[in-house]
Order: sequence, then structure tokens, then C-alpha cells
Amino acid sequence: MSAKLNINHLHSESQAPPPSDRQIIFRLLSLTRPHWRWMGAGIVLALVTLLANIALLTTAGWFISAMAAAGIAGVSMNYFTPAGVIRFLAMIRTAGRYAERLVTHNATFLLLAQLRQWFYQKLEPLAPAGLQSYRSSDLLSRLQSDIEQLDNFYLSILLPSIVALIAVPILFIGLYVFYPTLALLILSALMIVGLLLPTWVVRKTATSGSVITEQRQQLTTAIIDGLQGMRELEIYGAKDAQLAQVSYYSEQLANSQLQINNINAQSQSASVLVINTSLWLSLILLGIALSNNEIPQSQFVMLLLLSLAAFEAVQPLPMAFEQLSATLSAARRLFSLADQQPVRAEPEEPASLSAQLARQPLSIEFKQFNFSYPKQSQQVLHNLSLVVNQGEKIAISGPSGSGKSTIVQLLQGFYPCPEGSVHIAGIDINHCSGEELRQQLSVVSQHSYLFAASIRDNLLLAKPSATSEQLQQACDIAAASEFIEQLPQGLDTWLGETGRGLSGGQARRIHIAQALLKNAPVLILDEPTEGLDPITEQQVMRAIWQLMQDKTVILITHNPRLLATVDRVYQLD
Repeated sequence: MSAKLNINHLHSESQAPPPSDRQIIFRLLSLTRPHWRWMGAGIVLALVTLLANIALLTTAGWFISAMAAAGIAGVSMNYFTPAGVIRFLAMIRTAGRYAERLVTHNATFLLLAQLRQWFYQKLEPLAPAGLQSYRSSDLLSRLQSDIEQLDNFYLSILLPSIVALIAVPILFIGLYVFYPTLALLILSALMIVGLLLPTWVVRKTATSGSVITEQRQQLTTAIIDGLQGMRELEIYGAKDAQLAQVSYYSEQLANSQLQINNINAQSQSASVLVINTSLWLSLILLGIALSNNEIPQSQFVMLLLLSLAAFEAVQPLPMAFEQLSATLSAARRLFSLADQQPVRAEPEEPASLSAQLARQPLSIEFKQFNFSYPKQSQQVLHNLSLVVNQGEKIAISGPSGSGKSTIVQLLQGFYPCPEGSVHIAGIDINHCSGEELRQQLSVVSQHSYLFAASIRDNLLLAKPSATSEQLQQACDIAAASEFIEQLPQGLDTWLGETGRGLSGGQARRIHIAQALLKNAPVLILDEPTEGLDPITEQQVMRAIWQLMQDKTVILITHNPRLLATVDRVYQLD
């Protein structure tokens, strides 16, 4: 009953309303919490660098004006102190800029690494049952492109926004002390550049940002599918169609990006117009104030330069908020997948399968078992009953779609068992943790995966502590030693993605060696000899039967030669 409730819970979660932009932003902020020290240090350094740069420009302006006025008046002036201040501010600006880049980029890299780890930890409980409806290229796009898009959140959006919120009041107060009218003028211009223009940019790019994210995902999917299926595309003459699809998605993305660039150009032009207009108005106000003796001559250039430099605090904001829509769209895609509940929920207090196996033999029993996949009404397994005792060798045969591979996935704990019962060593499988279930099984499936690594590294995934002798023994039994020894670097030969460089039969033998290395109590072989010639098939199976004499073997096959070697055959309709 609990498993059935979990499936219904999954359905209700998928119908939940999408989160708002504010919720997405708050959630991104919560994910940045572990690195708040680095991020805070970056914000402080950026603020110090900005203020030092503005102070340097205004101090230099005052110093030049004061020296000129002193020269005209023929009076002496202490120039050592302001010269020292200028040198100090120049050093602060240079060192601060370098430190700010170092700290903020380090914080960004730490954040991206944490996001990838967090997302993988969310994905792992979903695999494979919860990810059946997603293409591998889509998952790769979320894991790589969408997370990389989030580096804009801190570096391009959060950091300049916080720096502007702190710097603008400081600059306003500084101007207000010298000339209140000028301070109000510059504050109005800063609000236009730092608030109104970013708001306009966000509204104009609200839809285009999500469109670009979707188009980027479509382009990535088409490229990855084309690269992975290049051999098949060449064989069936579909390469040109795939290239046309890639070109179509690329053109769509380029057009959308062009629209974003046009909006960005308009915002930058408006920003320059506001800055130049405010500068001319400042010049007029300061000229009037100077003629009325409201400000001294030495402050004229200083206040004019301060008015111009103040815009450095807000000028990055329109361009930064151009990325907001795409960043939120990428975050929404990540959260929509990460928030999914596993198809099979882990029991709160799992039974100890290993302790049970110490007391009694490992047996597997399906009793009047019915199963249908989530969101599907048609039953894959109906009224299934079978028993496999420890040490037995059984085979499961039947046409495609009859549920053979489903049985394997159920035994590995990928799906709940809501109707009927499945027991392992007398324990209901729903009460066992998925990890402990998988520890008792060595599986050679039809869709096993080889990573872009050496043959040795792929084998060690099954048993990291395996010695060279154990690796060699497993390869001997799987009839893989002969072709491995002919490779230039033997076990250290590098394999491409999905095992490129090996034939189907060679890859199958590597998978068998992996399963043998794990040395679990139950060995499940799903069409283990597919791609092997009859002589190698006979050699491999003879060695497997000899090695697994006292262990349980479940063989899924249509091969009549293999069916003749087992104790019992279950035929699925």
C-alpha cells in the first residue's frame, strides 16, 4: 500500500504549479549559502575597488584644480599629502581589482561545483526509473549548460546589484555634502540607469530568455544525438537530414540571440544618453554654482568627475539583468527535475538483508505478482509466480515486451512492488533498501555502459579493491583476455565514450568480467552472449557455470542452446 501511495504522490507532484521567479531566486540564494564567505569577500572587494577608483578620479581632479589655483594665486601648497593619497588609492584600486577577480571567480567555480554535485545527488535516486522519459542529451544539457548558465547569477547579477545598493547611497551622501542640488540630479540619473533600464530589460527579455534556454537544449540534443549515432546515420543515409536539423536549431538560436543583442544595444544606448545628459546638466549646474561663489574653484573639476564616476556603480546592471530570464529559466529546468520524487521510495527503517542472509539461504519468490509502470494502466506482469532457490540456474524466456527486463529492474529495487509480493530470503522487497538489494546482484544487462576510461578503470568500478590477478581471472572467464592482450596497452587501453574502440562482442565480454568481479550471490545475465560467436559463447558459458556452481543464476535469453543448460525455464507470455 505504501508503494502505491508513493506512485500517486509522484503524480500529484508533477501537477504542482511551477515556482515563481521570486521563489527561484530565494532557492538559488539558499544553494549559495555554503560559500557565503567567499561570496561576501568578493562583494566587499568589489565595493572597495569601486570606491577606490571613484575616490582616485575625484581626488586627482581636486588636486589638479587646487594646484592650478595655487599657481595662479602665487601661493604655496602642500602637495605631498594629496600625492600620497593618490598613490595609495591607485594601489588599492589595482590590488583590489586583482583580488576581486580572484575571489569572485573562485566563488563562482566553487558554486558551480557544488551545484553539479547537488544536482547529481538529486538525479541518482531517480535513476533509472524516474529518468526513462528523458533523453541522455537532455540530462547532459541540464548538468552542463544549465548549470553553467547559473554562474551569471552571482557574478553578473547578484554581485553588481549588491555593490550598487551599497555604493549609490554612499555616493549620494558624498555629493550632498558638497552640493545638494547636484546630488539630487545624479541620484535621479542613477535610478534611471540602475533601476528603470534593468526593469525594462527584464520585461523585454522575459520570454526570449526561456526560449533561448529551450533552443540551446534542442541544439545540444541534436548535436549529441548526431555524434553518438554518426555510424547509424551514415549507414541509413540520414546524415544530411541530421545536419539540416542542427543547422535549423542553430539558426533559431542565432535569431533569438540577435533579438537579445538588440535589446542590450538599446539599453546601452539609453544608458549612455542618460549619463551624457546628466554630465552636461552637471556642468551647467556647477558653472552656475561657481559663478555664484557657492563652491570653490578647486571643487569644480572634482564634483564634475565625481558625477561622471558615480555611474560606474550602476552601469553594469542593464547588461547583467539581460541574463536574468535565461538564468531563471535554466534554474527552473534544474529544479523541475531535481524536485521529482523517486519512483520507489526508500523504506524509513529498512530490513537488514545481509543479516537475514546470515541465517537462511538466498531465495527469490514472486507470488501472484502484478505490475504496471507509473502513469500506465496496462499491466506488464500479471499473476506472476516463480521461485528461485539458492544455487539454482533458471532461465526466463519470452517475446519482447513480456516483462523479462522488468523482473530484473524490480529485483534491483528500481520500482515499488504494489500488488502481490516479492520476497528475497523471506523479506518483502519493499522493506529492503535499494542499495542493499543491488549489493546481492551482479547484472549483465543489454544496455550496460562503458565509460571513457581505461579497461582497467571500467573493471574496477565493479570492485575497486580488485587485484591484478583478480582482474586477469575475470577476463579469462569472460574470454576477454585474448583480445585485451592484443591491444597496445592491454588493460590500460583507453576506451572512448560508450566503449568506442571495441566491437559489440568485446564490450559484452567486458561487462561479463565486471559482473564476475563483483562476485555477488546472484548473477543475472540478460542475453549475455549476444554478439559472441558460437565457440566463444560456449567457452564463456562453460566458465560461468563452473564459477557459479554454488550461486544463483538467472538467465534471460531466447537462445535455445543456453536454455538447455539451466535447471528450469520460465516462459512469459
